[in-house]
Amino acid sequence: MRAAVIGSGAWGTALALVLLENGHQVALWSHTQQECDRLRTERENPMLPGVPLPEELALTTDLSCVKGCQVIVLATPSFAVRETTRRLGGLADPGTPVVLASKGIERGSSLLLHQVAEQELGGERPVVVLSGPSHAEEVGRRLPTAVVVACEDRQAAVLVQEMFMNQRFRIYTSPDIVGVEVGAAMKNVIALCAGCCDGMGYGDNTKAMLMTRGLTEMARLGVAMGARKETFAGLAGLGDLIVTCTSMHSRNRRAGILVGQGKSVQQAMEELGGAVVEGYYAAASAKELADKAGVEMPITFGAYEVLYQGKDPQQVLRSLMARQARWEQEPEAEQSWL
Repeated sequence: MRAAVIGSGAWGTALALVLLENGHQVALWSHTQQECDRLRTERENPMLPGVPLPEELALTTDLSCVKGCQVIVLATPSFAVRETTRRLGGLADPGTPVVLASKGIERGSSLLLHQVAEQELGGERPVVVLSGPSHAEEVGRRLPTAVVVACEDRQAAVLVQEMFMNQRFRIYTSPDIVGVEVGAAMKNVIALCAGCCDGMGYGDNTKAMLMTRGLTEMARLGVAMGARKETFAGLAGLGDLIVTCTSMHSRNRRAGILVGQGKSVQQAMEELGGAVVEGYYAAASAKELADKAGVEMPITFGAYEVLYQGKDPQQVLRSLMARQARWEQEPEAEQSWL
């Protein structure tokens, strides 16, 4: 089968290599000619050092490479999803699944990315979300990984599962596209917070507390938006949260460490070489969504205060620890004691 991967960053390149390994004809699209020429000359993505790009992998800047493809994978930063899907709408064959490997919430509209893509594609092509604990650096090195693909169209989800799945890259399917997307976006916010705790010198207890209560917030927001609560116990929720909060591969965690050490948000971004830190943008969008839905998300709100209002992370942590005593589970848990 033919596939096109739009976005030649680390994640797009890693996914292109999985498809190529499975015997598909694959084109990898770059946003600039300079980036494309570098990949073509060096046969290696600098973000995936030591991972060669086979000659069979077509490298291009021509978006018409999507024509005639059975699957199109979108692996751009979240801010580029709307523009890119708008351009795809006039090129991709009707009915071709578009796989969103991007994670985040659109700034301004606070729409989930699959909602953005569906708006621009006009409902003519099913949108499938791919997410889970999957650092590109490890997928590129062919380390065992499992992810989930979510779509309300079961046939589209199964097609994507069949095209990607092999002995090192396992794919599960889900109909809960909202839950998978909320988990994908929110884990970046919690990873920034986890990094802050590392940067401030706190230990494993603090991080475990933050991750567990952060997962509760993710599920709370997702359910309010129509997701299934059990999705957040799976790969796109708990799984992705673990890997993003604990690994130095995570840009979100690394940015949080720098902020926790006293650097400004701008300084942290600069030290990461200008790399996109999706959790920074997701924090603002998540706060807006929570405000609209009337959902309590104290960790997320604390992240917003640090990232956008310049509040001291130490002060925010103290405020979180001093919150009023409450039940661990949702309020209805009290009924089991009555």
